[in-house]
Amino acid sequence: MHSIIQQTAASSTLALTTTPLPTPNHIQGEHLIQIKACSPCAGELLWPKNFPPPTERTLIPCPDLAGIVIAAPQDSPFQPGDEVYSRTNYIRPGNARKYSIAVTDELAHKPKSLSWVQAAAIPVSAQTAWQVLFVHALGTHGNEGEMDLEAAKVAWAGKRVLVNAASGGVGIWLVQLATLLGAEVVATCGSRNVELVKSLGAKEVLDYRVVDLKEWAAQSPSNKVDVVVDCAGGKALGDAWWTVKDGGVVLSICQPPLQVRPDGFAGEGVKDLFFIMQPVRRQLEEISKLVEKGLCRGMVDSVWPLEQYEEVFKRLDGGHARGKIVFDLSLNH
Repeated sequence: MHSIIQQTAASSTLALTTTPLPTPNHIQGEHLIQIKACSPCAGELLWPKNFPPPTERTLIPCPDLAGIVIAAPQDSPFQPGDEVYSRTNYIRPGNARKYSIAVTDELAHKPKSLSWVQAAAIPVSAQTAWQVLFVHALGTHGNEGEMDLEAAKVAWAGKRVLVNAASGGVGIWLVQLATLLGAEVVATCGSRNVELVKSLGAKEVLDYRVVDLKEWAAQSPSNKVDVVVDCAGGKALGDAWWTVKDGGVVLSICQPPLQVRPDGFAGEGVKDLFFIMQPVRRQLEEISKLVEKGLCRGMVDSVWPLEQYEEVFKRLDGGHARGKIVFDLSLNH
């Protein structure tokens, strides 16, 4: 079968090649999935070098998949012919290939209203946003476990949250879910995405090229936020520190926030948090319900055949995709 391979962990060079079909181990809950669409994740070609997989494996990108179950354990809720989607675990090769492996606790039933491409744009982004809002941002470093929808609505009601890079894959889900939970969202993005981010529920949208967050936060005490959620890292994360209230939270999915806390920041009692999402079936099934009810939506930036993998990863690294870039395997020859 055709697969995109990262040739070594130290190099981000990719090649389209043929690899053998994977064999599922049903005893370990593995399912063989025919991939209909898959989606890459920003920065993932650096993961093997920075976070080597626990056991050596073929380096195939794209953690998100949408596809059909071909073979399954007998007791699985997902049986041959079922339409599923998933963010699969990093311990196994990714899904930029014709067939892949997913285990029971990563899979969820694909929302019926979505195409394969639309479904493949959701799992990693939506689950990351879910884990920010329902697990990490308001718990003490996640120790208090996951809130259900009703508890989360109580916890977030009236809170102000700044979402950095709000038009990206995770950002669009943070804006939608935080708004759904009753938080007041302030979002940063580029000028061409301002209207989009407003349409997702953000109360105030700041063009990061124009607005200096330190100055903006200093203009009025009411501008300050309870929680910063950063999806950009680097300078954007450093600048966002100025917006958080005393006793607030600065959370990033890109890097530990303390690495870029600005000199002279004098806020008190601010918690900082960095985490890496883990796939959880139950969360993805909850997200499916919200999608089916029309309360949230994923967003596809662009759709490509596997053969154009070089252009895809260039676009991904450019950092200006609106939503997710998706490979549609029906386009391959």
